[in-house]
Amino acid sequence: MGVRRQAREATLQMLYLCDNCKFPSEEAMEGYFQTLLLQSVGTAFARQLFNGALEKRAELDRLITEFAENWELDRMAAVDRNILRLAAYELVEMPETPINVIIDEAVEIAKKYSTADSGKFVNGILDKLKSARKQPGQASETKTKAQPAGKA
Repeated sequence: MGVRRQAREATLQMLYLCDNCKFPSEEAMEGYFQTLLLQSVGTAFARQLFNGALEKRAELDRLITEFAENWELDRMAAVDRNILRLAAYELVEMPETPINVIIDEAVEIAKKYSTADSGKFVNGILDKLKSARKQPGQASETKTKAQPAGKA
C-alpha cells in the first residue's frame, strides 16, 4: 500500500474519531500518530487532509448534501460520510491530485472500511461533486450547481 493511501486511511480514522466518538481534533490526531507507523511524508499529507477537512467541514458537508440527492448527511453511514468529507476536501482544495485518483482511492477505502455497497455510493456522489473542483487560479469559493431562480 502506498504512503498516500495510508495517509488517507489514517485521515479517515481520525475524522471518524472526531465525528462519531466526539474526540477533540488534537487528541484524535496526536493519539493516532503516536501509534501509527507512517513515513514522514505520509504523516504530513494526513495532517494536511485532516486539518483541511475539519477546517472546511461546514462547506464540505453543504457540498456533499447538495450532490447526495435524497440523502441527508446524518443518515449516511459514519464511515461513508467521513470518506466523502476527506475526498471532497481533496477534490475541491487539492487540484494537483488527479480527480480519478481521488475517486478511485475513496472507493477502495469505502470497500475496505464500510459495506459492500459503499463503493458505489461514494463513487456516485463524488462523480457528481467533481464539478465543484477549483481550477488553478480560481478564488476560494467553490462552484456548485446552479440554483433555481429566486433561491440563494
